[in-house]
Amino acid sequence: MIDDDEAVLRYLQIFFLQAGRFEVKSLADSRRAVDTIRDFSPELIVLDIDMPEVTGIDVLTHVAELPNRPEVVVLSGVEDVKTAVRAMQLGAYDYLTKPVDADKLLITVDRALERRSLKSEVEQLRGRLNQEGGDSPFARIVTRAPQMLELFRRVEIIAGTDNSVLIWGESGTGKELIAHAIHNLSRRKNTQLIAINAGVFAAELFAAEFFGHTKGAFTGAVAARDGILEKANGGTLFLDEIGELSLPIQVKLLRVLQEGEYSQVGSTENRRVDVRLVTATNKDLRHEMERGNFRTDLFFRLDVCSVYVPPLRDRQGDLPLLAQYFVDKYARIHSRPVKGISEGALAVLADYPFPGNVRELENLINSAVLLETSNEIQRGSLPQGILDAAHTDRPATADPAGRETGPWQQSLEEMARAHIERVLTHTEGNRSAAARILGISRVTLAAKIKQYGLET
Repeated sequence: MIDDDEAVLRYLQIFFLQAGRFEVKSLADSRRAVDTIRDFSPELIVLDIDMPEVTGIDVLTHVAELPNRPEVVVLSGVEDVKTAVRAMQLGAYDYLTKPVDADKLLITVDRALERRSLKSEVEQLRGRLNQEGGDSPFARIVTRAPQMLELFRRVEIIAGTDNSVLIWGESGTGKELIAHAIHNLSRRKNTQLIAINAGVFAAELFAAEFFGHTKGAFTGAVAARDGILEKANGGTLFLDEIGELSLPIQVKLLRVLQEGEYSQVGSTENRRVDVRLVTATNKDLRHEMERGNFRTDLFFRLDVCSVYVPPLRDRQGDLPLLAQYFVDKYARIHSRPVKGISEGALAVLADYPFPGNVRELENLINSAVLLETSNEIQRGSLPQGILDAAHTDRPATADPAGRETGPWQQSLEEMARAHIERVLTHTEGNRSAAARILGISRVTLAAKIKQYGLET
């Protein structure tokens, strides 16, 4: 806590100690801020702005350059919009004005520390990925969800066999990454994994590409050519979108699984092949069997071991982790100053079902990083379709269990954000008028607009 007012420091010291969760240090002489921050290594700084010689903005400027910078909550008696905006630009988590409500201060501190913890986890994850690289079978899968960690344990067991594996789940969940993990954990890890998308080939082309063909087997076959099966011999073959295969090709694939034999297009000669087959689908293959589109005998040959990859909306804790991970990734790629994602924008993402799952989130963050001009992704940088689909402020409905849901089940922060947004719409963006209606100062409103990502 850095403040030139000794009375404020004593109050804050007692307040945080009574909370029973913090180790605290107070500093009245801001000239010693740099040395104290270096020696104490705080996770969070509660910072006054209007101090002699070394101001709060000076301290923020220094903190912004630290490699493992602490979060900063500004607590100032200065109601100045330009100063508040400058503090936010330098990375302050929030800008509160004195006197501040104790509960509000504690909530703000806790949320700032949660954001720091998330960023720290992403940094640790990146360090692990850089260190392990391709050596870790799950290196490319960013997660902390219990369902995914349980999936990893299942994959480790399955990978040690030569059984066929069927990976199923929605598009964009990372099924191909799981296939690579299975291969890298198997006895075939020193051989190659051949991955193809069964859905991109027309039925007549797939047979020639998959099994190979002899010279003259069809128009344009000017030379004999080995197929994908031959290239994968001894290794692992990953067939994505297995549900797209035509019934005639399914028959030939079944023969490969049953007998380890196949013949090229245009040939009657049988060839032997040794492959570990891993397949994936986003279709309900049992439903496809009922409709006559998928062979029952092939399904049970493919589904010796089954792996279900849950959608992003069911992966507890993964959305903020992945969002921050992709922010860091694309900020580096595009050389943009974006460091994180605002609570307002994150609330919108949390309310969106992500039918395209992790792939859709990655593409969304990639675009938002390019569009964002501040140091945090705001709601305005999100696609309009995402904003329209989010239903934080929709009227009451019923969940699958029949329980009513509605505004009363929103958090206080969500309700406050929605109300501020409505008032700003009513005043056509006039912040002075909005502040009067809300009963808060203009500088507090500016800070709230920043916090909730309501800038346009």
